[in-house]
Amino acid sequence: MVLLVPPHNSETVKSLLLPEKERAEELKRAEGLKKVPLDSRAVSDVFMLAMGAYTPLEGFMGERDWRGSCQDMKLADGTFWPIPITLPVEEEIADGIQVGENIALADAQSEEILAIMRVSEKYKIDKNTEAEQVYRTRDPSHPGVAKVLEQGSVNLAGSVSVLSEGEYPSLYPELYIRPTEARALFTKYGWSRIAAFQTRNPMHRSHEHLAKIAAEVTDGVFIHQVLGKLKEGDIPAEVRTRAIQAMIDNYFRKGTVIQAGYPIEMRYAGPKEALLHALIRQNFGCSHLVVGRDHAGVGDYYGPFDAHHIFDELWDGALVTRPLKIDITFYCKKCSGMATAKTCPHGQEHHISISGTQQREMLENNAEIPPEFSRPEVVEVLKEYYAAQLESSGS
Repeated sequence: MVLLVPPHNSETVKSLLLPEKERAEELKRAEGLKKVPLDSRAVSDVFMLAMGAYTPLEGFMGERDWRGSCQDMKLADGTFWPIPITLPVEEEIADGIQVGENIALADAQSEEILAIMRVSEKYKIDKNTEAEQVYRTRDPSHPGVAKVLEQGSVNLAGSVSVLSEGEYPSLYPELYIRPTEARALFTKYGWSRIAAFQTRNPMHRSHEHLAKIAAEVTDGVFIHQVLGKLKEGDIPAEVRTRAIQAMIDNYFRKGTVIQAGYPIEMRYAGPKEALLHALIRQNFGCSHLVVGRDHAGVGDYYGPFDAHHIFDELWDGALVTRPLKIDITFYCKKCSGMATAKTCPHGQEHHISISGTQQREMLENNAEIPPEFSRPEVVEVLKEYYAAQLESSGS
């Protein structure tokens, strides 16, 4: 019998997407409500609530949940939650909305109405406090901190009924797998120990090595990539998907890997985001999350293993999904293969360090990418993309 980890603090996955038969009528009702425009992060959070990835949340957080999440990673009822999920708006928008009122949440870019929210609370926050407690810095150069400092000064809280998942289901029909669908797949495959591998980059040899270590100690690997907004210069999801699939098809045993995607927007909160990623993967049914070097980090804001250490600070019962902590990986010329600092006895002069940033730089400069760095089938997909980019820019 396949026994998966339970959803986070809930007996079932809480999808906030209304049944299809109810959406047309509710959309008609939403047209007559006050419309609140959502930025890309809030749109992403609506989609995450829609699919149940944020179980057990039923909407955007009130002040007590926001404060508890920031201060001690607990909601008001004691549920573990490491990063606040809030809906900030400008003060003039908040002033025009009453507590108890229903409002329509619309994508500011496309103007599509995505959800109806019943406002239960309005509250102001200290942005510097959120930045310091979630991101461990107030530096506005940090992309997550910049987002907090730029957002509106009032948070709206309340339960959400989602009417649309945007373009994701049609853009990624095979990749867009919701938590209940992932759980059904794992059950079908007979997997109960599943390692999630988070990525926003095409997978180079270090990523491949991490996934293969995970495959050795679990029933299967869930390569789960970011489909939401990325940093400038990151490779688009549709290209990344083809590159990852080329690696899976050529270098993994059939039936050991599932590739999927989800609509999160990265916050780059390092250690605390690693915890959020584990919580989300628990909702998808994964027993483990691969946590490598500088998970969800950016720049030099976090130490390479801070995301490992933070899991050791959790109290019993906070999370069921556990980290699969893996050391820095590299290609060792003397070992003639991939290794980690834990397994390789040779000096750094024999190591080829591998990173997504380096790979992007080599591709941008049309440099030769050695097979020790990335698989040739993967490089072929990526070079095709960069060549098309150069052609379209007239270079």
